[in-house]
Amino acid sequence: MAGPAQAWRRRLVGVVAGLACAVMSSAAAPAADLSRRPPLRVLQMNLCNSGMAGCYTGLAVARAAAVIRAESPDLVTLNEVCEDDVSALAPAVAQAHRGGTVVPAFLAARNRNSGGVVRCVNGQPYGIGLLVHVAGPPRAHRSYGGVYPVQKSAIEQRVWLCLDTAAGYFACTTHLANGNPGVALAQCEHLLKTAIPAMWQGKQAKHTVVGGDLNLGRADALPCVPAGYKHIDDGFVQQIIATTGLVVGSSRTIDMRGATDHAGLLVAFAESVA
Repeated sequence: MAGPAQAWRRRLVGVVAGLACAVMSSAAAPAADLSRRPPLRVLQMNLCNSGMAGCYTGLAVARAAAVIRAESPDLVTLNEVCEDDVSALAPAVAQAHRGGTVVPAFLAARNRNSGGVVRCVNGQPYGIGLLVHVAGPPRAHRSYGGVYPVQKSAIEQRVWLCLDTAAGYFACTTHLANGNPGVALAQCEHLLKTAIPAMWQGKQAKHTVVGGDLNLGRADALPCVPAGYKHIDDGFVQQIIATTGLVVGSSRTIDMRGATDHAGLLVAFAESVA
């Protein structure tokens, strides 16, 4: 049988070992938490829902809602939509996440002839939109946007839209000029090298993610993408571009089953922006 001194020493060793394990667990906890941070999932869709184009089917919003519910994106970037389409898709984002807040934003394309906005066949403003899911209750969000200084000689004047998500990143979308690669490239350069940097002025550095139909192939768009940015495409004209610091975990296209003439493009970034 051990004496009192030996028993005391064993108890002391046990206490020290227990404290050491507690300290190691405490020190390891933040790393474990960081490794479990969810990725940022971005879904780009062109719904061709104005009613004016030959790709219009009337089925795009319903298909988009089904894709959103299935894929649970944190950010949805939308092109060729009517204003009410954005609010119609917001519940799908909320259902996919079951909590938090969904922040919508919309900006209409400008009508060169009237000076007003371009309108869908149903009379609603026509343009581009964003849906952002953020954790927690509603907070103040600021949107930015504008008309490109370089335009194709057409009635529709293309625009860009960004939102300060209050979740550690800016979300942006755009739909660039079609049928004129030179104008589309000039618009892309304006967005990535002028408009977005101006938006950052006076703010802490944040990630920025842009999703849109650039009407440029990946190779044609390369001159407008700053060095080091992540650049993912759908093999056609839709692209998602992100500032340095985000790591692409995966990307794939999603079949829209004939509801629109563009596939969905889903990109999951492997690191949280929060």
